[in-house]
Amino acid sequence: MGIYHGPGLGIDRDFILGIGAEPHLRWRTFTETMLRFARDCQAEMIITLGAYLDEVLYTRPVPLTGFSTDPKLVDELDLVPSRYQGPTGIIGVLAEACRAAGVRHLSLWASLPHYLNVSQNPRGTLALILRLNQWLGLRVDTSPLETAAADFQAKINEAVNADPKLSAFVRELKKREFEQ
Repeated sequence: MGIYHGPGLGIDRDFILGIGAEPHLRWRTFTETMLRFARDCQAEMIITLGAYLDEVLYTRPVPLTGFSTDPKLVDELDLVPSRYQGPTGIIGVLAEACRAAGVRHLSLWASLPHYLNVSQNPRGTLALILRLNQWLGLRVDTSPLETAAADFQAKINEAVNADPKLSAFVRELKKREFEQ
């Protein structure tokens, strides 16, 4: 995991940013380390960002869901809870540990199309960063990410148009969305 520290990106707070893959083992050690690190840094809150695969249209804005240990944050951000049901990941474990330790935690998730065989989706990343910018008043230049998201969207459009089965599936999703 890479850890980066920097001044407030346009606001009067410092940020500590950790970037890494979800650990596969030793979740308790990871969680205890993260909480100890947050306490040592006198962090006001732990914010986690992630994505999950869902039955959503790639042509629509990326739906965001989330949860928090602070019910006021849920209301303030107008968070829609995820419909995800399945095994938990480290974020759920970390959130529960934060709740038990009295540490504020917020988790935002981008809902991404399950039918796209891609490992990275810049549209999801952009949606998460824009939401953080809006909520925290950050001044993060998102133009490179916006360009990457637009290029990604163009490639996905081409791929869907070139694949009759995928095109039919997307049409069916649109039809179901319209019926709801």
